[in-house]
Amino acid sequence: MSDPMDLLRSNLSRVRIPEPTNRIYKQECCLSFDTPRSEGGLFIDMNTFLAFGKDCVAWNYEKTGNPVYLHIKQTKKVVAEDRPLKKPTLLAIGIDGGFDNNEAEYEETHNIVILPGYVTLPFPSVELPEKVRLAVDAILLAEGAERKEQVAAWVADKKQRSAYAMNLQQLDNGVIVPPSGWKCIHCDKTENLWLNLTDGMILCGRRNWDGTGGNNHAIEHYKETGYPLAVKLGTITADLEAADVFSYPEDESVLDPLLAEHLAHFGIDFSSLQKTEMTTAERELDQNTNFDWNRIQESGQEVEPICGPGYTGLVNLGNSCYLAATMQVVFSTHSFYSRYHTNQSLKMAFETAPADPTVDLNMQLTKLAHGLLSGKYSIPAQEKDDNANAASTTRAKQQGIPPRMFKSVIAASHPEFSTMRQQDALEFFLHFLDQVERANGGKPESDPSKSFKFGVEDRILCSSGKVAYNRRLDYILSLNIPLHEATNKEELQEFRKFKAEKISEGKEVSSDEIVRPRVPLEACLANLSAPEEIHDFYSTALKAKTTAVKTTGLTSFPDYLVLHMRKFVMEEGWVPKKLDVYIDVPDTIDISHMRSKGLQPGEELLPDGVPGGEVESNKPLANEDIVIQLVSMGFNHLHCEKAAIKTSNTGVEEAMNWLLSHMDDPDIDVPISEEAQGADTLLSSVDPSKVETLISFGFQEEIARKALKASGGDIEKATDWIFNNPEASVSSDMDATTSNTTPTPIDAGLPDGGGRYRLIGIVSHIGTSTQCGHYVAHIFKDGRWVIFNDDKVGASVNPPKDMGYIYFFERLST
Repeated sequence: MSDPMDLLRSNLSRVRIPEPTNRIYKQECCLSFDTPRSEGGLFIDMNTFLAFGKDCVAWNYEKTGNPVYLHIKQTKKVVAEDRPLKKPTLLAIGIDGGFDNNEAEYEETHNIVILPGYVTLPFPSVELPEKVRLAVDAILLAEGAERKEQVAAWVADKKQRSAYAMNLQQLDNGVIVPPSGWKCIHCDKTENLWLNLTDGMILCGRRNWDGTGGNNHAIEHYKETGYPLAVKLGTITADLEAADVFSYPEDESVLDPLLAEHLAHFGIDFSSLQKTEMTTAERELDQNTNFDWNRIQESGQEVEPICGPGYTGLVNLGNSCYLAATMQVVFSTHSFYSRYHTNQSLKMAFETAPADPTVDLNMQLTKLAHGLLSGKYSIPAQEKDDNANAASTTRAKQQGIPPRMFKSVIAASHPEFSTMRQQDALEFFLHFLDQVERANGGKPESDPSKSFKFGVEDRILCSSGKVAYNRRLDYILSLNIPLHEATNKEELQEFRKFKAEKISEGKEVSSDEIVRPRVPLEACLANLSAPEEIHDFYSTALKAKTTAVKTTGLTSFPDYLVLHMRKFVMEEGWVPKKLDVYIDVPDTIDISHMRSKGLQPGEELLPDGVPGGEVESNKPLANEDIVIQLVSMGFNHLHCEKAAIKTSNTGVEEAMNWLLSHMDDPDIDVPISEEAQGADTLLSSVDPSKVETLISFGFQEEIARKALKASGGDIEKATDWIFNNPEASVSSDMDATTSNTTPTPIDAGLPDGGGRYRLIGIVSHIGTSTQCGHYVAHIFKDGRWVIFNDDKVGASVNPPKDMGYIYFFERLST
């Protein structure tokens, strides 16, 4: 046997000293969820700086021939039972002043290991070649790539100076604010109070998603008066920069450089005040510190934790619950289970992966599947008993796995998902399936996303008696909730009377007294397939606009049917509001009646448009009444038509305002037909963030783009355009069947079968918006319902079947 040091020297050419730009992985295996704390520790390839667990390092040696590795092993230290906990002062994890997560302390050891014989040399050692010592020092000192790419932190943004502070209007209304004894002027709230810096009114703050907080009187006061700045009483001390000043129009906490003057206007001597309330950032910190698992348990029942294969939790990386809930349901489906676990091992995925497996979606999906489904990481964790004198006991609580590398890969093509902000679970689900389909583009037969895909057909019946068929593919059925179909109308009517009486008495309705509408899922499905009138539909048979009737059906039934409940509707001011409604969802459904029958005997298809007809049919039309009134004022007829179209025919005043501000536009005299022809090439130029906003309202992406283009990028006008142009859903981009075209089976190759389904998964949402709150998954596994709440997995006692945001159904075999 050769000397270990000689063996190392003979392989020095395979050792690299990392450059500052190199990504160094040292916290987690690139192919599994092994870490330095795992039994076998972690091996860092000293040539590529990729990390591998004990079971995977040999595969890397076989693939690359790199023999030299830095082995890092962390062993838990024994600490005193009564070690005091440090209170966090910063909204962050794992940094000074932030959360320490109550983690145990670990002792770290390092060795140089040479494969294939696992020859080991201790580090540090002066006998090691200088190149090796420099390389190891650089690896250990470098910040890990895992942490660089996704730091699990909620670091509050630095407050900016308010644009409203320097010229703030303050009313001389004689208001003097006492140093204590404050109360909201509209209710009896004595906490979470805000002083409006314009008129000195003291009002309570916003109501939180969980029912805590104020009664929204401060924000309502701003909406009524427009007075922009308020300071939170109880946060004012001699350190004025620490006071919590909120700007309503800027919608964030701000700095007020003149706060001392603004307070003195109402007789407040800030130097003598003591802090009695938390700032907004501190309250957010406190809510994250004291996140109460019981708040989202079912009916306050104690949930029995579960461990084992298929029951592995996902660690929250910072507002990543939307990802965790979605992926738990996805990997409970047979298609994804078999594609990335049963039929593909970690080694198989690594052998076909590029040089850097951390950026390969196939590899990271296989890693995630192995982590969730193998059971290797779903083991009870050691916890300290509440009794200080008791020994450590093993409980069924698990630590879960952090999906950092998967999140990094899936977010690469969607920057919003790479942030630490909350996201819409539905939007993530659709983005995820799109990326999976792309990754399996060369092998559609192995694409598991196909199990969710189905064909949709719209039948358009023109008033001429002729028909057209438009076909498209989709992954979800997005359902409106017909509140008028509620089954508890009498109870709702009684509740409205009861609520009115309470309000007249100056009292509030408690949460347990609220009666919510109950709408059957069958009514939502029936609403989707019910006939719908399309006004101003351009008929190629009549060569004019008319009223048509659209009915929607499915051309194929997927293996897994995903139903999205449109619980977010538009309030006054175009603010999305969550419907407070229950959906009665049965365990099994039958959608056989929703299958589209296609062209029927005796039906006559609408003719193709004559040359130029397509442009004419897509040409936006101006409201003649608006045009006539503008022309009568002396404006050019073409200019008037453009003004009406550009303002979505909303009115004469809006059109005139547009006209007056666009008279000098270089394209003001370009014919409307030419603009229509070039419109499609401009659809991609709209603001992507505005497109995402409309999608979050429940509109399809293509319709959102067209609406924004038609309305000049104004979200409010775009929404109005969609409601006023329902025929927009009859898109020329669809596979349309008219008299001179042969129907194309766009759903060819997709799974199909009977229309009976059983409920297998629910993604529910707690909060007022998809962009905030919390997501939880419930999945039917092994004959019982299981709740997946990030890293917490337990037997469900009362699954919230009537509160879902997204429902997953599996087709029953006939």
